[in-house]
Amino acid sequence: MQCEEELEVYENGFEDGRFNLRVEYYGTDARKILLAIIYELYLPDYGKEYVYPFECAKEFWGISMEGEEVKGEEFMLGRTKFVNLSLLNRLEGALKKIEAPENLKKSILKELGKSEIYRLKDGIVALGKNFILDEGRRRLFIFNKPRARELLLRYLRKW
Repeated sequence: MQCEEELEVYENGFEDGRFNLRVEYYGTDARKILLAIIYELYLPDYGKEYVYPFECAKEFWGISMEGEEVKGEEFMLGRTKFVNLSLLNRLEGALKKIEAPENLKKSILKELGKSEIYRLKDGIVALGKNFILDEGRRRLFIFNKPRARELLLRYLRKW
């Protein structure tokens, strides 16, 4: 669905030509996180009263959410001292359980060893150059710009 001149929202993500940003997710529902990112991107242009792209995406996805709920959190990560085979196997197992295109999974598997891996209370998170794999929430985010990673991390454990 076209929500703004350059913002297209689809079932599992969005693409914005203005910011040259594309974000997709696979696994458990992460549309609220994507909504928060859309809200943040367009807030400076629209102001807090009515952020049209946010409202449009909300309607398309059928999600009840207000702009006031969009408050990023500081995400404290404790990097693992050693990346061992056990951690990589857990992440590989989590990736296999997520419904995503096989070619995408294969490219993520190749990059897992190079990613930053963090332990959390409820699982492991791998931060790659263009992906975030969250074992605890069973989600995979794919994006095209490093800035998206920082935006995603602020909402990763909120919803």
